Amino acid sequence: MSTAAQVQVPAAVAADGNAMLSIRDLSAGYGKVQVLHGVSLDVPRGKLVTLIGSNGAGKTTTMRAISGMIRPTGGHITLSGKDITGLPSYKVTCCGLAHSPEGRRVFPVLSVADNLILGAFPRLTYRRARGDVEADRERIYDLFPRLRERRDQAAGTLSGGEQQMLAMGRALMLNPDVLLLDEPSMGLAPRLVADVFRTLEKLKAQGITMLLVEQFAAAALQVADYGYVLENGRIAVHGEAAKLKNDPAVRAAYLGHAH
Repeated sequence: MSTAAQVQVPAAVAADGNAMLSIRDLSAGYGKVQVLHGVSLDVPRGKLVTLIGSNGAGKTTTMRAISGMIRPTGGHITLSGKDITGLPSYKVTCCGLAHSPEGRRVFPVLSVADNLILGAFPRLTYRRARGDVEADRERIYDLFPRLRERRDQAAGTLSGGEQQMLAMGRALMLNPDVLLLDEPSMGLAPRLVADVFRTLEKLKAQGITMLLVEQFAAAALQVADYGYVLENGRIAVHGEAAKLKNDPAVRAAYLGHAH
């Protein structure tokens, strides 16, 4: 892809000097299939950064490598200055990174309330600062009133939109330093997609540090502070979200008329 000069900057340059999450030269894949080839990106404190790209570009693989779901084959990942490269997911979580995964992955036989409490498990076991877990759950109910209505309902009986609210709320129950959101609008009706992005605006206003992978690239760039475009496992271009959104080459290749 040929991109405009104003958004072409060296891949190792941070979006902001105050990065909570930094990835340098990350390589990862599945078995003998290498998906990521030297990915570098930064997520500054209190900012929303989005990672966009075509299907199969490696976006979800990047998220899984960061959160410990797969082990990187090269590179370094630091969270709040601590090297978390290759740590298993439960240790990454205890370090302060929450992952709301593609496909939601709620615990279907447990209630909404119990799913949320499980998001705070490292706090309950004192691997993270405990704080007031019940008060935080009430804040999640304030953010997602539908979950309050469904608090005693089994998560597996919720609609897709309600399960997405629950997946995001469960991740927030960690009180994370960085929140990873992988395709939060996937499979949702347009009205619910709009609800997801309104929620992202609220979280951004609260200063929550987020890395977002999202199929609706134009909407993601609209809400984000900074964006990275992933192409064939490599960062093709990155820059301020507004510049990427208005760049003709990025628009032609990744945004399209439908977005």
